[in-house]
Amino acid sequence: MAGPAIRASGLEKRFGDVRAVQGIDIEVSEGELFGFLGPNGAGKTTTMSMLTGLSRPDAGSIVIGGIDCSRNPKAAQHLTGVVSDESNLYPELSGFDNLCFSGALYGMRREARRRRASELLDMFGLGEASSRKFSGYSKGMKRRLVIAAAIMHRPPLLFLDEPTSGIDVESSRMIRQLLSLLHREGVTIFLTTHFIGEAERLCDRIAFIAGGRIVRTDTVERLLQPVQGRHVLTVSLSGGCTVPLGDLERAFPGLDFYLPAPDELRVESGEPLKAGSLVRFLEERGVEVEEARKRVLSLEDVFVEITGIGAGSMLKEKERGRRQ
Repeated sequence: MAGPAIRASGLEKRFGDVRAVQGIDIEVSEGELFGFLGPNGAGKTTTMSMLTGLSRPDAGSIVIGGIDCSRNPKAAQHLTGVVSDESNLYPELSGFDNLCFSGALYGMRREARRRRASELLDMFGLGEASSRKFSGYSKGMKRRLVIAAAIMHRPPLLFLDEPTSGIDVESSRMIRQLLSLLHREGVTIFLTTHFIGEAERLCDRIAFIAGGRIVRTDTVERLLQPVQGRHVLTVSLSGGCTVPLGDLERAFPGLDFYLPAPDELRVESGEPLKAGSLVRFLEERGVEVEEARKRVLSLEDVFVEITGIGAGSMLKEKERGRRQ
């Protein structure tokens, strides 16, 4: 590949009156693991469909591996592997036969594709299930085999759409490890996800997308710089309590206080926080505290600040990603 692995300019896509993607520009370097991060419905899958030739943009240009795909969306298909959020393999074929068939579609010779299929089945922890029908695989096993099929022909560029969404913990961890391995081997990876923790752990750079627009693109390190070292205490309160913000600010002048919800107090500081004194102060003034939790600000907080999207659903996905 010559030049950037992916270069897209001014991408637009409409579905009726809905502008799903609005003037997106993307550039991904060779060998980069690039994260495309946003909530469900932000335009991630639509963008990837255009980049992979599955959908034609209403406006804009796409260059993949130096090949202009604007007129022929599938011109660079031989350079890419694509893992969509739905399986495209055959339920009645075995895992081994599905991989061999995928290799045949890319023109691999019989012995080469059999060797490659066996290698990938072992790599993805599916060796013992190689002769079983795909229909009998668990959801996590199916996702692993779909990824294996996408890299049968050793493509230099891999697109993945929510690869760990809705699967078991073991498969999620294995997929993340395999993506890290492919990244170290020089494969360019374009990863769409709404798991913030996953993006933070895996990616070199991240683009935040909201409402069909990219609102920020940067390295994980630079995105985290504004919140580095910031500490947060989230205090859950009983309903109907009035928080004495003025008293708190006078009693604790080095802290910042916010009320993100009627029953929640958020405290921020550049130093580690001591919950005990704050809780006692509140309770002495008739505020009933249900819970106080400490945490360090993270990429989730950066996302919320940059996009203005509420933390609720994204935070839940982050917590789920952490457990996986």
